[in-house]
Amino acid sequence: MGTGGGDARTGELSRAIAGLARRTGPVRLMEVCGTHTVAIFRHGIRSLLPEGITLLSGPGCPVCVTALKDVDTAVAASLAPGVVLATFGDMMRVPGSRSSLYEARAEGADVRVVYSPMEALRMAEENPRLTVVFFATGFETTSPLVAATLGEAEKRGVENFLVHPVHKLVPPALRALLEAGEAAVDGFILPGHVSAVIGSRPYGFIPGDYGVPAVVTGFEAADILEGILMLLADMLSEGPLRVGVQYTRAVREEGNPRAVAFIEECFEPEDAHWRGIGTIPRSGLGLREALRHRDARTVLSLSVPDAPEPRGCACGEVLRGLKVPSDCPLFGKACTPRRPVGPCMVSSEGSCAAYYRYGGLVARG
Repeated sequence: MGTGGGDARTGELSRAIAGLARRTGPVRLMEVCGTHTVAIFRHGIRSLLPEGITLLSGPGCPVCVTALKDVDTAVAASLAPGVVLATFGDMMRVPGSRSSLYEARAEGADVRVVYSPMEALRMAEENPRLTVVFFATGFETTSPLVAATLGEAEKRGVENFLVHPVHKLVPPALRALLEAGEAAVDGFILPGHVSAVIGSRPYGFIPGDYGVPAVVTGFEAADILEGILMLLADMLSEGPLRVGVQYTRAVREEGNPRAVAFIEECFEPEDAHWRGIGTIPRSGLGLREALRHRDARTVLSLSVPDAPEPRGCACGEVLRGLKVPSDCPLFGKACTPRRPVGPCMVSSEGSCAAYYRYGGLVARG
């Protein structure tokens, strides 16, 4: 599928959406996933929608929602004697309260970028005199990989491999948004990658408890447009609402049982702090008792104080769908991709970075 409205299928879907939108009236739809946010810009989806359909970005960028204190803890780990801090590249430039991991490395910390947790485990095997800490961020998409790596570490007896686990769970965050009712979301475009792991079933509370339609979509232009069409059709339907799955080529109702089993074997739900949102009950993943000897926070006695968010930064309101990035007074001025103030400007999937990269001042719709 190509981009923009030149494709016959996207044109057909756009016309169908316009027809339903005349009956629904103005609606506000939230794309939960950061990859969807980028895809919506890259495919020019907003230009294919009629006036009155507003697309909001949600809390689906893992870099953006990693708490300030968790970044500070990773920096503290990197500065501990004999420690190598391994992390995904997107986390390097996320500002902590005093420095980023990139700045910590410039000050002498041993911080290395890896492309998988297994790469960090191999690093630990090859450097038995060092302690390798993997900064384990992300959603249900990455937590099975970390769980599998922890299993390998146990199997191989690699004692110098630790993790700083700050994984987040998407469904509890959506429930928290709906409970708060701040953004007045009329429908959710649910994440494709996360849903390939957990399936569509865990989102059943969205239509069931809150009467809001939701659909899992893929990432091509036609996928997203078809998902929006499904949402509008659900709004007009007199039948019971269900979680729709447009992305049927990758997502099943039950998800990927093997990946879910990996998660459940190593992790258990715990309260987690989401940057800009606050603490959400049972929205994170902590190590189970049998694996707590691999928790860097405990083993290295890492304890950092809470710190305030940067003054003027609107990342929290952007993540909750209350503002678009261009509403932030720092956007494109004090906060740019070269000198980011908040995490939404750092990540390749962050809303602010996407707005900046693709033209910035996009209308709300």
